[in-house]
Amino acid sequence: MDEGSFKFFLVKNNINFYNDKIVYKPWGYEYIIYKDSNRIAVTFVKINHKHKTSLHCHPQKKTGFIILNGKALVQLGIYKTNAKSYTAVSRLVIRPGLFHSIKAVSKNGLSVLEFETPVNKNDLLRFKDDYGRQSQFYEGQKFTKKIGSNFIRFKKPTIRKKQVYKIGDLKISLEVHKKLRNKIKKNDKSTCAILSGSMVDNKGQNVISYGEIVKTQTLRILSEAFSIKKQLTILKVSKK
Repeated sequence: MDEGSFKFFLVKNNINFYNDKIVYKPWGYEYIIYKDSNRIAVTFVKINHKHKTSLHCHPQKKTGFIILNGKALVQLGIYKTNAKSYTAVSRLVIRPGLFHSIKAVSKNGLSVLEFETPVNKNDLLRFKDDYGRQSQFYEGQKFTKKIGSNFIRFKKPTIRKKQVYKIGDLKISLEVHKKLRNKIKKNDKSTCAILSGSMVDNKGQNVISYGEIVKTQTLRILSEAFSIKKQLTILKVSKK
């Protein structure tokens, strides 16, 4: 079996393998905290102090991050000079094929929500790695363990009832909206990730859709000019 066929085999057979697993990394751990079919998954990532992910890219999928706590040094591209510092509740959206790495520079480490669209843990290409994993695939079964009850898992919200969680000094809510007008205050400083649905123009063209991470204020402004198609599921991160 050649490398391309092997990767397809991994994707086909492990598409749901990681749904209820914590994956241990040499820099910390991660696990899927929320998933909607195979369109989008949210992964909780914990990186230990002075450790970092490999310099890697995802050739096919779009990824994004919201920093929950700690200070991150994020490198975009293959040059170290492109590294910048980020703190809570900073957000990034990374196009397919863009190499990136995240390092925890705060003493208590770093907690991050990672968003991937579509869901494919094996869509991974490592360029450099401090732990010798340059040519390796995403971690397999021997690096996983079933998620215990002490780990937070996000439940899908409904149109009438949102889900609310607390992580450190942040509040995370998952909510569904058919309309956003007059529901977001003008001084709202939170960050939003779209988990499902989209906003469209009068021709039905997507303006913004699931997988995007923006200021909540951006959604309010867009909602004044465009309409929501079906309904919008939003993950909102704000300081208490």
